[in-house]
Amino acid sequence: MSTLHIVCPQCQTVNRIASERLAQHPRCGQCKDDLFTGHPLELTDRNFQKHIARNDIPVVVDFWASWCGPCKMMAPAYAQAAVALEPKVRLSKLNTEQEQGIAGQFNIRSIPTLVIFKAGREITRMSGAMSTADIVHWVNSNI
Repeated sequence: MSTLHIVCPQCQTVNRIASERLAQHPRCGQCKDDLFTGHPLELTDRNFQKHIARNDIPVVVDFWASWCGPCKMMAPAYAQAAVALEPKVRLSKLNTEQEQGIAGQFNIRSIPTLVIFKAGREITRMSGAMSTADIVHWVNSNI
Protein backbone atom coordinates (compact mmCIF):
# COMPACT_ATOMS: atom_id res chain seq x y z
CA MET A 1 0.00 0.00 0.00
CA SER A 2 1.54 3.30 -1.07
CA THR A 3 0.85 6.64 0.57
CA LEU A 4 0.34 9.84 -1.40
CA HIS A 5 0.62 13.43 -0.25
CA ILE A 6 -2.40 15.48 -1.31
CA VAL A 7 -2.67 19.22 -0.61
CA CYS A 8 -6.11 20.30 0.60
CA PRO A 9 -7.69 22.79 -1.85
CA GLN A 10 -9.32 24.65 1.07
CA CYS A 11 -6.80 24.96 3.93
CA GLN A 12 -3.57 23.98 2.07
CA THR A 13 -2.74 21.22 4.61
CA VAL A 14 -0.68 18.35 3.17
CA ASN A 15 -2.58 15.10 3.81
CA ARG A 16 -1.23 11.55 3.64
CA ILE A 17 -3.71 9.28 1.84
CA ALA A 18 -3.37 5.61 0.94
CA SER A 19 -3.43 5.43 -2.86
CA GLU A 20 -6.21 2.82 -2.64
CA ARG A 21 -8.40 5.39 -0.84
CA LEU A 22 -8.18 8.13 -3.48
CA ALA A 23 -11.41 7.07 -5.17
CA GLN A 24 -13.28 6.91 -1.82
CA HIS A 25 -13.77 10.70 -1.53
CA PRO A 26 -11.08 11.37 1.08
CA ARG A 27 -11.41 14.36 3.40
CA CYS A 28 -8.77 16.70 4.80
CA GLY A 29 -7.54 15.69 8.24
CA GLN A 30 -7.37 19.37 9.26
CA CYS A 31 -10.48 21.13 7.92
CA LYS A 32 -12.56 18.01 7.06
CA ASP A 33 -13.44 19.32 3.57
CA ASP A 34 -13.26 17.07 0.51
CA LEU A 35 -9.78 16.77 -0.97
CA PHE A 36 -11.33 16.51 -4.45
CA THR A 37 -14.23 18.73 -5.44
CA GLY A 38 -14.65 18.04 -9.16
CA HIS A 39 -13.76 21.68 -9.88
CA PRO A 40 -10.49 23.29 -10.96
CA LEU A 41 -8.60 24.86 -8.08
CA GLU A 42 -7.76 28.58 -8.29
CA LEU A 43 -4.02 29.05 -7.82
CA THR A 44 -2.36 32.26 -6.66
CA ASP A 45 1.11 33.36 -5.69
CA ARG A 46 0.34 32.18 -2.13
CA ASN A 47 -0.60 28.55 -2.92
CA PHE A 48 0.98 27.84 -6.32
CA GLN A 49 4.31 26.40 -5.18
CA LYS A 50 2.78 24.23 -2.46
CA HIS A 51 0.28 22.60 -4.84
CA ILE A 52 2.88 22.08 -7.58
CA ALA A 53 5.62 20.72 -5.32
CA ARG A 54 3.77 18.88 -2.53
CA ASN A 55 1.04 16.95 -4.39
CA ASP A 56 2.13 13.43 -5.30
CA ILE A 57 -0.40 13.36 -8.13
CA PRO A 58 0.12 15.34 -11.36
CA VAL A 59 -1.18 18.91 -11.30
CA VAL A 60 -2.47 20.47 -14.52
CA VAL A 61 -2.47 24.27 -14.60
CA ASP A 62 -4.60 26.25 -17.02
CA PHE A 63 -2.86 29.59 -17.55
CA TRP A 64 -5.68 31.94 -18.61
CA ALA A 65 -6.93 35.55 -18.50
CA SER A 66 -10.40 37.07 -18.20
CA TRP A 67 -10.08 39.02 -21.48
CA CYS A 68 -9.17 35.89 -23.49
CA GLY A 69 -12.03 34.61 -25.68
CA PRO A 70 -10.58 31.09 -26.20
CA CYS A 71 -9.97 30.85 -22.44
CA LYS A 72 -13.64 31.62 -21.77
CA MET A 73 -14.72 29.09 -24.42
CA MET A 74 -12.52 26.36 -22.90
CA ALA A 75 -13.50 26.98 -19.24
CA PRO A 76 -16.58 24.68 -19.21
CA ALA A 77 -14.62 21.90 -20.96
CA TYR A 78 -11.79 22.26 -18.45
CA ALA A 79 -14.28 22.05 -15.56
CA GLN A 80 -15.76 18.87 -17.07
CA ALA A 81 -12.25 17.44 -17.46
CA ALA A 82 -11.70 17.99 -13.71
CA VAL A 83 -14.66 15.72 -13.01
CA ALA A 84 -13.29 13.07 -15.39
CA LEU A 85 -9.66 13.18 -14.21
CA GLU A 86 -9.93 13.55 -10.43
CA PRO A 87 -8.67 12.02 -8.17
CA LYS A 88 -5.68 10.79 -10.17
CA VAL A 89 -4.91 14.35 -11.35
CA ARG A 90 -5.51 17.79 -9.79
CA LEU A 91 -6.76 20.43 -12.27
CA SER A 92 -6.14 24.05 -11.43
CA LYS A 93 -6.30 27.52 -12.99
CA LEU A 94 -3.97 30.50 -12.75
CA ASN A 95 -5.08 33.97 -13.87
CA THR A 96 -2.07 35.37 -15.75
CA GLU A 97 -3.30 38.96 -15.30
CA GLN A 98 -3.32 38.68 -11.52
CA GLU A 99 -0.24 36.45 -11.25
CA GLN A 100 2.09 37.92 -13.86
CA GLY A 101 5.20 36.84 -11.95
CA ILE A 102 4.31 33.14 -12.13
CA ALA A 103 3.27 33.44 -15.79
CA GLY A 104 6.63 35.06 -16.53
CA GLN A 105 8.52 32.44 -14.53
CA PHE A 106 7.04 29.73 -16.78
CA ASN A 107 7.45 31.79 -19.95
CA ILE A 108 3.74 31.76 -20.81
CA ARG A 109 3.50 33.50 -24.17
CA SER A 110 0.01 32.52 -25.31
CA ILE A 111 -3.17 31.60 -23.51
CA PRO A 112 -4.83 29.35 -22.79
CA THR A 113 -1.79 27.20 -22.04
CA LEU A 114 -2.09 23.95 -20.10
CA VAL A 115 0.98 22.74 -18.22
CA ILE A 116 1.33 19.37 -16.48
CA PHE A 117 3.52 19.36 -13.37
CA LYS A 118 4.73 16.28 -11.51
CA ALA A 119 6.84 16.47 -8.34
CA GLY A 120 7.35 20.19 -8.83
CA ARG A 121 8.65 19.92 -12.39
CA GLU A 122 7.03 20.74 -15.71
CA ILE A 123 6.34 17.59 -17.73
CA THR A 124 4.76 19.08 -20.85
CA ARG A 125 2.55 21.90 -22.08
CA MET A 126 -0.05 22.60 -24.76
CA SER A 127 -1.32 25.97 -25.97
CA GLY A 128 -4.75 26.62 -27.43
CA ALA A 129 -8.33 25.84 -26.48
CA MET A 130 -9.37 22.18 -26.35
CA SER A 131 -12.57 20.21 -25.85
CA THR A 132 -13.19 18.10 -22.74
CA ALA A 133 -12.30 14.90 -24.62
CA ASP A 134 -9.09 16.45 -25.96
CA ILE A 135 -8.04 17.68 -22.51
CA VAL A 136 -8.69 14.27 -20.93
CA HIS A 137 -6.85 12.46 -23.74
CA TRP A 138 -3.87 14.86 -23.64
CA VAL A 139 -3.53 14.59 -19.85
CA ASN A 140 -3.89 10.79 -19.81
CA SER A 141 -1.34 10.37 -22.59
CA ASN A 142 1.22 12.54 -20.75
CA ILE A 143 1.04 11.35 -17.15
